[in-house]
Amino acid sequence: MGGFVRKEYEFLSQLGLGPRSPGCFVNGAWKGSGPVVATHNPANNQVIAEVIEASIEDYEEGMRACADAAKTWMQIPAPKRGEIVRQIGEALRAKLQYLGRLVSLEMGKILPEGIGEVQEIIDMCDYSVGLSRQLNGSVIPSERPNHMMLEVWNPLGIVGVITAFNFPCAVLGWNACIALVCGNCVVWKGAPTTPLITIAMTEIVAGVLEKNNLPGAIFTSFCGGAEIGQAIACDSRIPLVSFTGSSKVGLMVQQNVHKRFGKCLLELSGNNAIIVMDDADIQLAVRSVLFAAVGTAGQRCTTCRRLLIHESVYQTVVSQLLEVYKQVKIGDPLEKGTLLGPLHTPTSKENFVKGIQVIKDQGGKILFGGSVIESEGNFVQPTIVGISSSAPVVKEELFGPVLYVMKFQTLNEAIEINNSVPQGLSSSIFTRKPEIIFKWIGPHGSDCGIVNVNIPTNGAEIGGAFGGEKATGGGREAGSDSWKQYMRRATCTINYGNELPLAQGINFG
Repeated sequence: MGGFVRKEYEFLSQLGLGPRSPGCFVNGAWKGSGPVVATHNPANNQVIAEVIEASIEDYEEGMRACADAAKTWMQIPAPKRGEIVRQIGEALRAKLQYLGRLVSLEMGKILPEGIGEVQEIIDMCDYSVGLSRQLNGSVIPSERPNHMMLEVWNPLGIVGVITAFNFPCAVLGWNACIALVCGNCVVWKGAPTTPLITIAMTEIVAGVLEKNNLPGAIFTSFCGGAEIGQAIACDSRIPLVSFTGSSKVGLMVQQNVHKRFGKCLLELSGNNAIIVMDDADIQLAVRSVLFAAVGTAGQRCTTCRRLLIHESVYQTVVSQLLEVYKQVKIGDPLEKGTLLGPLHTPTSKENFVKGIQVIKDQGGKILFGGSVIESEGNFVQPTIVGISSSAPVVKEELFGPVLYVMKFQTLNEAIEINNSVPQGLSSSIFTRKPEIIFKWIGPHGSDCGIVNVNIPTNGAEIGGAFGGEKATGGGREAGSDSWKQYMRRATCTINYGNELPLAQGINFG
């Protein structure tokens, strides 16, 4: 086997990657009998390396081993499982810079965001270690004498995780860290366009399992396309499937999982709004909008896509926003100072062009940007569009750095616009008035799963539950009590007396 095609890719060998790597980790060993695919650098569309994807035969072999491993893993005490996750976190720390660089190289996000994504998994490991000693049930008062009621939480067995290209490893961390401490094995299908990240992450987890003499099948992973995703969705051996992606595909996954009475955890599309009130700190709002709309080239599910500005400060906000957009450095995501890297694929760039044309056809006015940047890579200009909130295109998610700006007159009008789209992931308002803040977070405020005040729509912390409502899918991952989705609850009533009193005072014979 030869070396990498470019010298700057040689760091990948530090992550266990070669010019051609098998893309399935099955029963503790690397293999792959599916098609060979190339993975590309979005900054120049040149090949980074090749990966041998999974076949359905590979999948079936992996699932049989995983089902066997589940019997072992679920019997290990939760704090001991937490110790394994702690070691995974330490192994990630040791490779943080290399992994962050790989995320930036293969996905296209800027290096600080790539490193931040890996740090997010490390944070999830730390969080999950503590959680492993707090998977608490409850004691419930019984109405019957000499009876005790308990709630007990047990593992599901296997959790399937299907992740997307935009956060190719962080979303795995949200799911896998908690799933593992809850006593579940994990079956992961990474995004088809980021297979190197899937392999590198799996290498790290596999190393920890091997070091502790545990079955490698506790963590099973596949590089592959829709065929493997379909298999996971339809597999009755997987009680819970976590899917991150579009609302369209998420609905199909949900239907397949529900057909077999499985459970789904969906993290789907977002169409997130920031509201700027007339009393807002304008400078704070503008900085927040810049990060929320331009970060990750607008390819986060939490990207700000709609900016609602009170008519009295509209001109001031737009003028300041135009000035900061002019200063955005576009270029190689691995270069220091770059704020806007490429879109992930040539298809993403084509969708940007089509989206801009639809915007113009529906009366949108380009205030900034709106064009692709001629280069080998998938670069486009950060774009600001003046448009009516009633334009049909505003209801859709254009996955790129396109920001719709619009005016409003009253708080109620702004909330109505915020809630008028099918998606319900993230939202934020900029104001200093308590009466506005508490209306915004209350029952007549934002209908999203994330409801912020004076911060961007993106950049969520791991301590809170992450997810949204409506067409975003209703799932919750990461912090708070999200762990309960990864376990099954049993209500146990224990009679420690000699009589048989019945509930509700029933006398039966």
